[in-house]
Amino acid sequence: MRVSGRAVLPAVLALALLASGCGASESKARSAQRENTDTAYRLAAASSVRVVAVGDIACPPGKPTTATTCQQAATAALTQRLNPVLLLTLGDHQYENGTLSEFQGSYDKSWGALLPKTRPVIGNHEYKTSGASGYYSYFRGRQPGPPGYYRVSANGWQIYVLNSNCGKVSCSAQAAWLGRQMAAHPARCSIIAMHHPRYSSGFEHGNNRSVKPLWTAAYRRHNDVVLAGHDHDYERFRPMDPWGNVRPLRGMTSFVSGAGGKSLYRLGSRKRGSVYFQGRTHGVLQLDLRAGSYSWAFRNIGGTVMDSGSRTCR
Repeated sequence: MRVSGRAVLPAVLALALLASGCGASESKARSAQRENTDTAYRLAAASSVRVVAVGDIACPPGKPTTATTCQQAATAALTQRLNPVLLLTLGDHQYENGTLSEFQGSYDKSWGALLPKTRPVIGNHEYKTSGASGYYSYFRGRQPGPPGYYRVSANGWQIYVLNSNCGKVSCSAQAAWLGRQMAAHPARCSIIAMHHPRYSSGFEHGNNRSVKPLWTAAYRRHNDVVLAGHDHDYERFRPMDPWGNVRPLRGMTSFVSGAGGKSLYRLGSRKRGSVYFQGRTHGVLQLDLRAGSYSWAFRNIGGTVMDSGSRTCR
């Protein structure tokens, strides 16, 4: 099913801080961490909420634009034309080291106008600066701070923004948090978004087993969509489980959207469940979220739809 390019009127974006109380036995540090990760950002309800999801975006300041590199201005312009209510940036926003000065010198000059709509996912390049301090400083107010995971509420959907850098944070603790959050906020439709893909046919990185605990927690709660970047391409998978099996009725539809501007990666070994792959052009993933269903369209920087469809929530 082809998705219309007609922009959905944006709903008013509002912040609401939801902090749950902690037990007396928890330390002050643990209490502060729980408050941060229980933070939810709410979007006003609408008949359809348009989301753009993309990662692996901006070259270092001063790098020239070529046909296949440093296309961050073009992907930002495309996103502006799509006029999303919510922008999920899927990590590796700013190369190479994610310093605040790099963010200010490149990412901000192309994608900065979209900051009020942005809810960021932390990537691995952000940690090339100690403690990902450049990322946390630049996106102050758009995310709750370390440990880098939180919840977004949009049009009846629950969206869980995760930190898939399992060597930097405890992904087992994060998976437990995700399970509790999904139990506490039941919804017919939900998304998990992270930087590292569980499944990818990209030549550079491919499948990532370290995020399996996050996938498993979401799968057990009947999550619908998984978003990731890391490989600089676009790929869509059939509904999958965390163990590498196609599950048409139970699985989660997985997207890799890492063609945000920095560079492009070629196809590696085609992984089980892969439906569509392209690494020839930069672009972004458009999602239109409705009550009980969603549609998707990958658009290249010229606006052409290269992959599209729709599905009801499980």
